[in-house]
Amino acid sequence: MEGQGVVQVMERLRLFNNRYPERIQVDNGPEFISKDLDNWAYENGVTLDFSRPGKPTDNALIESFNGSFRDEGLKSNWFLSLDDAKKKVEAWRRDYNGFRPHSSLGNLTPEQFREQHIGNPKFLRLACPDCG
Repeated sequence: MEGQGVVQVMERLRLFNNRYPERIQVDNGPEFISKDLDNWAYENGVTLDFSRPGKPTDNALIESFNGSFRDEGLKSNWFLSLDDAKKKVEAWRRDYNGFRPHSSLGNLTPEQFREQHIGNPKFLRLACPDCG
């Protein structure tokens, strides 16, 4: 995803409660250091809070996910081809997002959490407490 794609996602998220977060914590990936996202953030009064290079603890949630993906999605599989890898990773993603409860979501699966909160004006605050 490029910076413009991140901007499009943020605009869709705004539809939940008709406002933007005050701050977004991001890493230094190319989609986050793009002029598109920088301009969007400036125009909407959103602070982009960049993690320090080489400091994964600045974004512990994604590092937790990355660890789970490495251990359960990659290390526990033997990939016979690129197509085989795509199928196995997709199966892991579906399980992770559809059937596995997450403590950060009140022990609901992501799909259960989404179903419970979509359309609820408090949804964005529940999913992102720092968003106001």
